[in-house]
Amino acid sequence: MADEHGLALGVLFVDDGSSDGSWDVVRQLAEQDSRVRGIRFRRNFGKAAALAAGFAAVRGEIVVTLDADLQDDPAEIPRLIARLDEGLDVVSGWKRKRHDPLHKVWPSRAFNWMVGRITGLKLHDHNCGLKAYRAAVTQEMPLYGEMHRFITVLAHARGFRVGEVVVNHRARKHGVSKYGARRFVRGFLDLLTVHFLTTYGQCPMHIWGGMALVLGVLGMAGAAAGLALCLSGHVKAGGALLAASLLGVLVAGHVFAVGLVAELQVARGARGQCYYSVAETAGTVDCEGETEA
Repeated sequence: MADEHGLALGVLFVDDGSSDGSWDVVRQLAEQDSRVRGIRFRRNFGKAAALAAGFAAVRGEIVVTLDADLQDDPAEIPRLIARLDEGLDVVSGWKRKRHDPLHKVWPSRAFNWMVGRITGLKLHDHNCGLKAYRAAVTQEMPLYGEMHRFITVLAHARGFRVGEVVVNHRARKHGVSKYGARRFVRGFLDLLTVHFLTTYGQCPMHIWGGMALVLGVLGMAGAAAGLALCLSGHVKAGGALLAASLLGVLVAGHVFAVGLVAELQVARGARGQCYYSVAETAGTVDCEGETEA
């Protein structure tokens, strides 16, 4: 395929702690072909860790990821690369006709719809393992936990151009799917995390401070109403409202403190780190951002 399309191809296998003899095969392939390399984990660390290790080790200008279950068709790779040539930075496969059981297909569709609604990036299949990236994307992706599901969202949040292409999907012949209700719940919680990081990650006070402001205003209004009730003779009702309102004001103070601590952490972490993505430069640009003609 590489020769047919004029591609200089290198293959990097990441063995995520398998126990089925996969590493022996990878090692043999690497001995037979210098274009083949492999990384073996001591145990299973998850897909995000496998992708992070792979992204750190790749050398090419274009990176294509492919799951080892053989459901994604490698023959689709040139079509993904062609979409990159059209100006995209990330191209995700879209398994429009999926050969998976319904208990996996329908939750996946619901999840993709939810990701689009919450993040604003509307793709049919965010979690397809078959993706093509420009190297700049893989160098900037902070992957941990199970954030591999949201690479498209994270890339989009950093200003990269993201698209998709319909790809051929094949029925599973080897291995067992690990999909289940627990994975759907974890994915939803991770989606909330990603939404927070991409929306308020650099300005956490906007959400925590906003919550504190609402609680504080409601608490003070309730306290005033409770005091008025007490003065008008409704001591029992007024006292209860006054106590609840003062508790609300106290909670607002704690929420504000959380936001302040979060802002301090962001400010400290920003020193020496880039929370932006540079597409290109012109002239001679130093680390301070100054340009000489």
